[in-house]
Amino acid sequence: MTEPGLEITRVFDAPREELWREWTEPERFADWYGGAEAECPLEMVEMDVRPGGKWRLTMYFGPERREIQWRGEYREVVQPERLVLTITDEPDGDARELVTVALTDVGDGRTEMVMTQSGGGLTPPGYEAAARGWGKFFDRIDERLAAA
Repeated sequence: MTEPGLEITRVFDAPREELWREWTEPERFADWYGGAEAECPLEMVEMDVRPGGKWRLTMYFGPERREIQWRGEYREVVQPERLVLTITDEPDGDARELVTVALTDVGDGRTEMVMTQSGGGLTPPGYEAAARGWGKFFDRIDERLAAA
């Protein structure tokens, strides 16, 4: 990447369609988003997964249950291979990060996910912190898929 941002590549032991559902179905998304340290009540999740559709999620994070309001809009939806969406935890502000998720079938029921995030003005340390957070979120997807 030439601009500040992050890129995470992970291979999951699940078909691409399963990973797609993790990103696009409220019940699944609410369970992994935020990792093990967060609670995202299903009744506070909305996802209109289509270009121009909005999404929102309320997260209670950490032992102090800090409330975080996540919002965004879907820019590109190519099922089951590519999802592009904006994301912010400051819904009243103008800054929006752009997240791209590319899912590739690598055979044997496994899927490579390449996720990038950029464009919202985070500092390099901010992107490093975001990458650590996403890593925990994706660990939770691994746990979910292993239990299925």
